[in-house]
Amino acid sequence: MGLLTFSLNLTLDGCVDHREGIADDETHAFFTRLMDSGGAMLWGRVTYEMMESFWPAVARGEHDVPPAIHEWAVKLEAKPKYVVSSTRTDFPWTNSHHVRGDLRASIQALKDATPAGVLIGSGKLATALDRLDLIDEYRFLVHPRIAGHGPTLFGEGLIGTRRLELVSSEALSMGAVAVHYRRARD
Repeated sequence: MGLLTFSLNLTLDGCVDHREGIADDETHAFFTRLMDSGGAMLWGRVTYEMMESFWPAVARGEHDVPPAIHEWAVKLEAKPKYVVSSTRTDFPWTNSHHVRGDLRASIQALKDATPAGVLIGSGKLATALDRLDLIDEYRFLVHPRIAGHGPTLFGEGLIGTRRLELVSSEALSMGAVAVHYRRARD
């Protein structure tokens, strides 16, 4: 069984707006390594549509981007992508699959079928999955910024406090800190 790992950029005040993170070669290298280590990506519909609107064109070479960004897009193109949506059923982006049925059972089956693990990058979906006790690890890139606005990490709340164990932390040269936590299971 693979682990379900929640990974996201966030500011010091917990803002997860993708426009607030620092996008540079070092942050892309961090997320490329993370994506390479997992077996699949998992998103909600909104995140999927945001990603789908840009990254396939980058992978096809339709945007002038640095080589590291293009490499990430090509790897993302090849990676299996699973999407949870109750409003959309057609997902034409290469290697995209619709997650149907009971959320707990569907995601547990995906974890069971993906030994290399599943990487989730959608805040609202992560909140729903955390409420179902399905998230095993958290890999956040905390940026040295205070946004002063939302959306925020777990902004919709959780059932209770999650106790975590630090696996590792690494300071990046531009001031962000990559943190890796594992759920403490009692």
